[in-house]
Amino acid sequence: MSVAIVDYGSGNLHSAEKAFQRMSREGAGAPVVVTSDPEAVRRADRIVLPGVGAFADCRAGLDSVPGMVEALEERAHRGGAPFLGICVGMQLLSTVGREHGDTPGLGWIAGEVVRLGPNDPDLKIPHMGWNELSFGEHPLFAGLSPGAHAYFVHSYHMRPRNPEARIAHCAHGEMVTAAVAKGNVAGVQFHPEKSQETGLRLIANFLAWAP
Repeated sequence: MSVAIVDYGSGNLHSAEKAFQRMSREGAGAPVVVTSDPEAVRRADRIVLPGVGAFADCRAGLDSVPGMVEALEERAHRGGAPFLGICVGMQLLSTVGREHGDTPGLGWIAGEVVRLGPNDPDLKIPHMGWNELSFGEHPLFAGLSPGAHAYFVHSYHMRPRNPEARIAHCAHGEMVTAAVAKGNVAGVQFHPEKSQETGLRLIANFLAWAP
């Protein structure tokens, strides 16, 4: 088994790479590679798509790697390989991002990415720091206790068209989508590599996930 973390120029991937390598060593020992090579993505058994910054910038970065979107479509969307999007990598699963105009997403999970609008003026945007997760039964959350906390840094979140696609949420003056899933494709708005035990458990669960 191999894990590909997609590098398309969106942020420093070092901490994510280290977290996935650590949990892989504690599990099946699958090699974890950071790659901008679509062929490496096609060969991977699991795929991770990180993302930081603005939706449109991340989409442009992904499109700028020749053949990468096609490889992701082939291996994950149609091919069934377990896929995890992180932060903007999760948002890119949507139909459209509304940040600084409308930008098409990958369209794997129907919905839109909209600006947070907390109803409490004392709550700041971006939503930054630790927050409590509310989640149902999903393999990605196996072994996590109710009320587990994760680390967030974002001003936008996904609003899935089908509420059942939202498998976790948190509160920041409104219900904020914390995780989505559809079949073999999942995404988390928080940063598992910065979320200590909660994040490491989720990474371990992803590495063992058999959707």
